[in-house]
Amino acid sequence: MFPLSYFMLRAPAPSRRKLRHILAAMSLGTCGLLRAEPAASREPALPLPLLAEATTATPGVKNAAAAAAGPAPAPAPAAPSAPAATDLLPAAGTASPRPPASLSENVTINLINRLVQRGALTQQDAADLIRLAEQDAQIARSQAQTLGEVQAAVQQQAAAAPPVAEDEYRVTYVPETVKDQIRDQLRDEVLAQAKRDNWAAPNEIPEWTKRFKLFGDIRTQYQGYYFPTGNDVTGVFPNFAGINAGLPYNIGTNNPVPPPYLNVDQNRNRYLMRARLGFDIQLEDGFSAGFRVATGQTNTPVSTNQAVGAVGGLGSNVGTGGNFSLDSVWLDRGFIKYQTSADPNNNMSFFFGRFDNPFATSSELMWDEDVGFDGIAVKARYQPAEGGTTFYATGGAFPIFNTDLNFPNNSASKQSSTDKYLYAAQVGAEFKPTKHIEAKLGAAYYYFQNVSGKLSTPMLTPNANVVGSTDNRRPSFAQKGNTYMALRNITKDASNNNGTIDQYQYYGLASSFQNLAFTGRVDFNYYQTLQVSLLGEYVDNLAFSKSTINALAVNNRDGGTGSFNGSGTAWFLGMRAGRPALQERGDWFTMLSYRYIGSDSVIDAFNDSNFGGGGTNMQGYTLAAAMAISKSARLGISWMSANQITGPTFKADVFMFDLSVRF
Repeated sequence: MFPLSYFMLRAPAPSRRKLRHILAAMSLGTCGLLRAEPAASREPALPLPLLAEATTATPGVKNAAAAAAGPAPAPAPAAPSAPAATDLLPAAGTASPRPPASLSENVTINLINRLVQRGALTQQDAADLIRLAEQDAQIARSQAQTLGEVQAAVQQQAAAAPPVAEDEYRVTYVPETVKDQIRDQLRDEVLAQAKRDNWAAPNEIPEWTKRFKLFGDIRTQYQGYYFPTGNDVTGVFPNFAGINAGLPYNIGTNNPVPPPYLNVDQNRNRYLMRARLGFDIQLEDGFSAGFRVATGQTNTPVSTNQAVGAVGGLGSNVGTGGNFSLDSVWLDRGFIKYQTSADPNNNMSFFFGRFDNPFATSSELMWDEDVGFDGIAVKARYQPAEGGTTFYATGGAFPIFNTDLNFPNNSASKQSSTDKYLYAAQVGAEFKPTKHIEAKLGAAYYYFQNVSGKLSTPMLTPNANVVGSTDNRRPSFAQKGNTYMALRNITKDASNNNGTIDQYQYYGLASSFQNLAFTGRVDFNYYQTLQVSLLGEYVDNLAFSKSTINALAVNNRDGGTGSFNGSGTAWFLGMRAGRPALQERGDWFTMLSYRYIGSDSVIDAFNDSNFGGGGTNMQGYTLAAAMAISKSARLGISWMSANQITGPTFKADVFMFDLSVRF
């Protein structure tokens, strides 16, 4: 059964007005309170075909009751004046309208029939309302049936579900607010993962690759060695690096083969190539790592140059072969770094592996720019006030040589280890005395352990395969300039003709090395595009003893055989003008410097490999300039002129011109 309010919503506008009047009258319980519309405005009287749930239609007649009632009177013409209101419901004492011929048990249907009888609804409106009501009832029954089926399925599933444990909760209803929260959380998680893995930005690289910074450089260089006339060519410049690199050399009279010698009189033109490629890897929690590979004709510590077409030899000009042979690639850097703070002026950094020189320097007086340090280093920086002086300290331990596990290889009885180490520390400060002046000063101490030669226990050397007790004291790599001593204490007896034959010998450094080094740099920045810098460095070998070396030296003597007049000090002064760094096209700089490197002031294996052909016991000047021809490419040119300080006459000039790119 449908309420009357339902039919009011479905009925046409004129009928809804009539229904409102009737409902108001019914709710008040008084039939005379409401007045009907004038007769002229009412719809014409209807015959009496009454609506019922089940009626039998008479052909030609809509309803039996209507046939019995006869034709309806014609409506009265409208009065010219406003008609008087009439009662909708019969007044008291008057006869009630006769009931429909066929009644229904549905109150709403009977009410609609009564409304039709009274003229409140037309017969067509009443039929439309009943039809729409039946359609809505059918939809409601269908929805009720579907809901019943769903509830039955839920009950069946709940009955079949396993029992719920005490610590578990089963949610049968989730509020809309909770659903919204779950939906938002899932969306945020998916979007975050999409951003992290670049689902939504396919052109972006994965996030983890952004921690890798690729860098590298390629350089081609022409290098000319020029030897002025006057150099001593009598065989007073033995190549000790070549001798120590192979089997011991027999200095006895029964060896007709001369030892390796350095070139001191024939000019050479070399074409060099260098390529380096590396990664800086940023990890988490303060950790990072570095990795770099580089070319190099040998594993020399002071150069990554590859001499194009070099076919080999002893000493610094060892190549991998001519005829377009492939070049070698070496592990140049590989380290792990831990930094305590991201503040560049207040932190501590720890380095493990093979890394760049951790010590501040102003020149290559002691360390070539290509030298990599193996070992452990700690660096600390402290700036008490922002923008003020920054103090720094560096220390570390670095193995230089480690005794082979099976040394000597051709003897069942092994020898004790003779490992070589460098222990070093440096302190310094960086400050700005004025707005336009910056300064950096530092002092360092380097202690080299077991690098000096030592005379072996007495021995005989009938052949080159005999191993001496101090053979490991010879340098594994050297350039030139240091003073050398014989390592083997060969006994003189009849088997070697009283020390004249079978004298197989190695050579080691005649001096120990404990270096005290002072370095400084002052930058004048009075002009935006021009920086003028003064650079200086001083090194003193505290372990240098002229008398001790004089008793052992086999080189660096005046005239080749005279007294030893070497030195244990070195110094450098330079002036640089131009851009601080070549970063943009047109950037440039020039530099003029002078250096003095005493024979035994520093170890010749580690200092500048270009000045005078590399090594110590040289003094002279350098003039250099460079210009950026693009953001990534530069041209460089330099001229170095060097003279030997003590010993036989030796002069060398080196010219270099290079083109390099970086990325």
